[in-house]
Amino acid sequence: MTTTNAPATTAVRHPRAVEHLVAGIPTQDGAGVKLTRVLTQPLQHRLDPFLMLDAFGSDRADDYIAGFPDHPHRGFETVTYMLAGRMRHHDSAGHSGLLTNGGVQWMTAGRGVIHSELPEQEEGRMEGFQLWLNLAAKDKMCAPWYRDIPSAEIPEYRTEGVTVRVIAGESHGVAGAMQRDVTRPVYLDVHLAAGARFEQPLPAGHNAFVYVYRCAVTIGDTAVATQRMAILANGADRDGVVLRAGDAAARLILVAGAPLNEPIAQYGPFVMNTQAELIQAVEDFRAGRLA
Repeated sequence: MTTTNAPATTAVRHPRAVEHLVAGIPTQDGAGVKLTRVLTQPLQHRLDPFLMLDAFGSDRADDYIAGFPDHPHRGFETVTYMLAGRMRHHDSAGHSGLLTNGGVQWMTAGRGVIHSELPEQEEGRMEGFQLWLNLAAKDKMCAPWYRDIPSAEIPEYRTEGVTVRVIAGESHGVAGAMQRDVTRPVYLDVHLAAGARFEQPLPAGHNAFVYVYRCAVTIGDTAVATQRMAILANGADRDGVVLRAGDAAARLILVAGAPLNEPIAQYGPFVMNTQAELIQAVEDFRAGRLA
């Protein structure tokens, strides 16, 4: 793990405000895994290039033990960040890996892959996030790709009262574990001590949101409680976001990316640009051409 310690600096002069707050929708997916869908389909255009964010967390094995058996994907990337627990990945492209505490699994479905995500534990806590990141039309039929990123390989930026795990993009000169040229995602796991303040520069053109998963933070004049997503307002003169913890230590993920501004056509695990491409994806899956 690369850790950079630096004094707090004033990097953001025109911070973004909160446009609105979103409460996730409790649901089940896979073979009955209980989770909260935070970024839902109606928000896809507003938060382009991001398609979905699921948050999961339970100490009850019955809530997660069945996992996600074989299922297909085409046309986007999945980013799974495991805060606690063990999840085994297998896919039809021949990849296999074990996702553990603090690790990330980054998978590019591209032209198509069938994979499974199954717990390798029978008790204890399973907690984390899965983010869906869209692919540009020119990249949707690329070859499937996969990378496991152990916790120790995620760079960190630290300043007084603040630790930032840089999964993707950059924070204060610390390059993240992953970079993407087209969508240029920023994915940070931010840990704030009680009363701590953190500023993160963001490109003005990026769509961005914050999801608080421990305690609460304040963004501008808006309090963001735990299990709430704050969509950050866009503006040509906005250069970042300022986060403040209250009387208790807080944790959150900050996610931002460059919009593709392309049509989005989705049918379950397939995300393309047209209905005709969706029909082809379903036909290819049924014919075994994703295997």
